[in-house]
Amino acid sequence: MISGFAHARDLIYVSPLLKAYFSDEKVIETLWLCETCGINTTILRTDSDTIRILDKYWKRGGKIQWIAQTYPSEKDPTGNIQLALENGACGAFVQGNLADRFLRIGRRDLIEDSIAYIQDKGFIAGTAAHNLNVIRALEESAIEADFYMKTVHPDNYWSSRRPGQDAEVIDNREDNYWDLDPAATVRYMKNVSKPWIAYKILAAGAVTPEEGFRFAFGNGADFACVGMFDFQVVKNVNTLLNTFSA
Repeated sequence: MISGFAHARDLIYVSPLLKAYFSDEKVIETLWLCETCGINTTILRTDSDTIRILDKYWKRGGKIQWIAQTYPSEKDPTGNIQLALENGACGAFVQGNLADRFLRIGRRDLIEDSIAYIQDKGFIAGTAAHNLNVIRALEESAIEADFYMKTVHPDNYWSSRRPGQDAEVIDNREDNYWDLDPAATVRYMKNVSKPWIAYKILAAGAVTPEEGFRFAFGNGADFACVGMFDFQVVKNVNTLLNTFSA
């Protein structure tokens, strides 16, 4: 909501809509609403917009903590990470698309080095991934991540991955699936002891919160990263509470 990026398939107006709707004050108002509803952590990308708005919010007494999505690169492996850690993040992780690509090109070390760098600075560290092999590789690594973020969602929505869609998630032009094999994710993550933050659990708005929450938490997720407009917060929190009490 802050940086104006939205999975919207072929609806080209959605990302500009986010930027137009979520002014600095609207973002801060939304964070206050989340805090009132018991949400204590936000996951946001590391950029100047995020840093500016969170600084305003915290100076006004806001308490929500920030886990930073970061963007290490071969040319600059630590700059973006350091930017997050110097501006109030309580932890950080490698962005999922990057982790997928690093593994694919044989540079698992870039993920490992990023995690180690964050931990050496005294913060919790992890990685996100669409590709389950990223998590598998790190579970076999000498580097111990503190947490993982992994996509998971049911695949019964109308625009889910279809036969003939052979591209990896990160090369997916149809923009309608984020977990290549949800069943495999569920099976594997059940045996992973580290905390699992599930994301893309609503398949970018294609799955109802009722179904998405039930699927993620019913299949082993410890936390969920869920993008929301302000008018969805109260309903989604109540839906989650009902999911846990069912």
